[in-house]
Amino acid sequence: MWYTIIGDIMEWVNLYLQTEYSLLASSFKVASAVKAAKKAGMKALGIADNAMYGVIKFYKECLKEGIKPIIGCEVYTSPMDATIKNNSNRERNHLILLCKNMTGYKNLCKIVSYGYIEGMYTKPRVDNSILQKYHEGLICLSACIQGIIPQRLLQGKDEEAKQQALILQHIFGKEDFYIEVQNHGLRDQIIVLPKLVHLAKKIGAKIVATNDCHYLEKEDYDVHEIALCLQTQSKLSDTKRLSFRVNEFYVKSEAEMRELFKKYPEACDTTEEIATKCNIEFEFGKIKLPYYQIPEGYKSHLDFFKHLCNQGMIERYGENCPKENWDRLEYEISIISKMGYVDYYLIVWDFINYARKQNFFVGPGRGSGAGSIAAYAIKITS
Repeated sequence: MWYTIIGDIMEWVNLYLQTEYSLLASSFKVASAVKAAKKAGMKALGIADNAMYGVIKFYKECLKEGIKPIIGCEVYTSPMDATIKNNSNRERNHLILLCKNMTGYKNLCKIVSYGYIEGMYTKPRVDNSILQKYHEGLICLSACIQGIIPQRLLQGKDEEAKQQALILQHIFGKEDFYIEVQNHGLRDQIIVLPKLVHLAKKIGAKIVATNDCHYLEKEDYDVHEIALCLQTQSKLSDTKRLSFRVNEFYVKSEAEMRELFKKYPEACDTTEEIATKCNIEFEFGKIKLPYYQIPEGYKSHLDFFKHLCNQGMIERYGENCPKENWDRLEYEISIISKMGYVDYYLIVWDFINYARKQNFFVGPGRGSGAGSIAAYAIKITS
């Protein structure tokens, strides 16, 4: 296992790092963030960008520094069906999802993809039905002040906040749902913190302290504010612009976090429990192609591929196609089959074929593969 508890000392783990891959929401370079965590003596570190494309870089940087990587994402949630895209469904709230294992990683990728493809309405959103469908292998934190639970508490809707917490607890299981608490000195955070602690006791959930990091040091606050202006197309002089208002969203040490949560020491201890649960190891250097579903009536993928090639050769060269062309095709098919690239050819043929049928512009082909007669026969190249 990646991570072990040393003696009886519980350690705080930063589970909530946002990097340069949360575009214009963070000024953090992944490598800088991991080095800062190493310097602070952290044994584990969590990423929670609003997308997944920084995950692999983060994972590799953590390994380089001997830090356990915890893979997660900050997703936007909609209290209604996320596919409803009108003014009645504009509310969106944050939720933190962390991967326990590879099943969780695959499910998180599906959740995030759904948000960007099906739920996009000003922001990529998901709803409870999607969380229910892909919850396996994931840990859920109730999120920052922008989560639906703290928002309902701030609105004085305590019972509704409790119901939302119970729904998430039911989806992810009692052992994998945590009430998240933060303290960056913001008025709303200070108001809602004891309410969140009270709610957690009511439903039998643990509290977990997180530090929402968007920059390295306090001095980086101004740079981050400029990034927010770029994101929202506003000026620093605008009084109503999006602003974090305080310079507390930097990487804090364990001592600073324990001081902030001295009334709730268990909130810091819980981070280690979560870190221990999260164990992901990526395998690199091995080709993993999507599975291509061949039509009925064919014995194998190779059989279907040969059919497409033979049909294409006649279309390209006519009934009297020269023997040397057929010989070349037979040689190529044997190499493609031996190298395990039959599915690769079929997948590329599938999307190129679709593009041509939809009258999308398709290039003539490039690179060494453009010289393949098999690719030419099935109209991948021209």
